[in-house]
Amino acid sequence: MRNYRLYILYISLGLCLLFLPTFLFAQAKGFTVVIDAGHGGHDPGAVGKISKEKNINLNVALKLGKQIQQNCPDVRVIYTRKKDVFIPLDRRAQIANDAKADLFISIHTNALAKNRTAQGASTWTLGLAKSDDNLEVAKRENSVILYESDYQTRYAGFNPNSAESYIIFEFMQDKYMSQSVHLASLVQQQFKQTCKRQDRGVHQAGFLVLKASAMPSILVELGFISTPAEERYLNTEAGTTSLANGIYRAFLTYKREQEIRLNGSSNTIIPPADPAEETISEAEDPAPKQETRPQVKKSNDSSSPVFKIQILISNKPLAKNDRQFKGLKNVEYYHEGKYYKYTYGASTDYNQVLRTKRSIASKFKDAFIIAFKNGEKTDVNAAIREFKQKRNK
Repeated sequence: MRNYRLYILYISLGLCLLFLPTFLFAQAKGFTVVIDAGHGGHDPGAVGKISKEKNINLNVALKLGKQIQQNCPDVRVIYTRKKDVFIPLDRRAQIANDAKADLFISIHTNALAKNRTAQGASTWTLGLAKSDDNLEVAKRENSVILYESDYQTRYAGFNPNSAESYIIFEFMQDKYMSQSVHLASLVQQQFKQTCKRQDRGVHQAGFLVLKASAMPSILVELGFISTPAEERYLNTEAGTTSLANGIYRAFLTYKREQEIRLNGSSNTIIPPADPAEETISEAEDPAPKQETRPQVKKSNDSSSPVFKIQILISNKPLAKNDRQFKGLKNVEYYHEGKYYKYTYGASTDYNQVLRTKRSIASKFKDAFIIAFKNGEKTDVNAAIREFKQKRNK
C-alpha cells in the first residue's frame, strides 16, 4: 500500500512538473491588440470637403496605439498600417490572426450620400445587418476590395454591392460575438460619457475584415465626414485625441475585466477622465459672464501660456469678413500642416477664455481651447496646470 501511495505521489509530481512551464507561460503571456486604420494609399475611403477618411483613421489609430504603448508595458501593439499605404482587406485580418491577437480594433469614419447629414459615433460587430442603413455601412466598407485586381478570386465571388452576397452572414456562428459586443458597448459608453459624443449605439453588419479575424473584433465609426461640423471636429487635435482616449479607456476596461475573470485580479489601472475636462470644471467660475468680444489679458511673465479658442479650419486663407466667422471680429489664424486654423480670443487667464468659449457656443459648438507658449502651440493640459499653479501662488 505504501509503495502504491509513493507511486501516486511520484506521478502527481511528474504531472505538475510537466505542466508547470505551460502554467508559467500562461501567467506570463502578454496581451496583444491589433489596431487597423481603415483604407489607405490609393483607397481614400469617404471623402469630405477638407479631408479624407484614410487620414482621420490613421491619426486616431496612431494616437490610440501610442496611449497603449506608453501606459501598458504588458501589451503588444500591432498596426495593420502606420503610414498612408494600401493594405488588402483580407491581409488586415491575417495580420491579427498571425499575431494570435487578443483583440482586433478597426477604425473608420462614416459618411452619408446625397448631402444627408448625421452626427455621432457608432461601434459595429460582425453579424447580419438588420436594416438597410446598416447594410449600406457594410457595403461602403467592404467596397474596399474593388481596389484589388483579383478580388473575385480572393473573396470567393463576393460582391460588396449586392445584397444577396450578405446572406452568408445569416448563417455564421461567431464564437467571439459576446466579447465583441461587450467591447463595442464599452467603446460607446466612453464615446458618450468621456468624449461627449452623440451615441449612435452598437450595431451588427457583414464586414469582411471582421469575418476573417479569429478573435474578438470591432469596427468603430468615429463620426460623419459628410457632415461639415463633424468633419471639422474629426480634423482637430482635440477631436482625434478625445476619440482615441475614449477607445483607449474602453480597451483598459475590457482588459481589466478579462484579467479578473481569468486570474482573479488585475494590475490594469483605469485613469480618471481626461485631465483637461477635470481641470476645466475646477477652474470654471460658478456664474460665468456672457461675452460677445474676446478679452485679452496680458501677463507680466511673457512665458505664461496664452489660451485661444479654435473655431474652424480651412485648406485656404479666409477673408476677415468671411461668413464662416459668423460675425466674429478679431479672428486670427495659425498654420498647421497644410491647414489654416482660425482662433478667437487670446488671454493668459484660462477662465476668461473659457467664458468667451461659452458665449460663442451657439455659433461654434465644436470650438475648443488650445494653448500657445512663447509663440509655439503647446499641450493645453500642461498649460492649464501651469495656469492653476501660478494662480494659487
